[in-house]
Amino acid sequence: QVQLVESGGGLVQAGGSLRLSCAASGRTFSSYAMGWFRQAPGKEREFVAAISWSGGNTYYEDSVKGRFTLSGDNIKNTVYLRMNSLKPEDTAVYYCAAAMRRVVAGRGRYDYWGQGTQVTVSS
Repeated sequence: QVQLVESGGGLVQAGGSLRLSCAASGRTFSSYAMGWFRQAPGKEREFVAAISWSGGNTYYEDSVKGRFTLSGDNIKNTVYLRMNSLKPEDTAVYYCAAAMRRVVAGRGRYDYWGQGTQVTVSS
């Protein structure tokens, strides 16, 4: 089974920045897309951003456009999420996910999930 490991979460003041990383293990690992989701207490899991390796297209949820930047290294099976101008509303557990078949942004099946990393933004 593929293993995804997130890192980079923490506590930051509003307006600050964090950079999340997600590494997928396995020398033979391959995926159609990798993305980030988040879940705050009492809320449903929400799509944040994703990258499709075919063409390198990126997708962002509207509330993070212009603030978050997703990048990836297909050879290293690694994705990064740079989060700037963080707001208290961004507080959530952030999960990395990988899809082995075609997906569009957050629509479709993501097959593998990391354990999540906590991001807390204080006022």
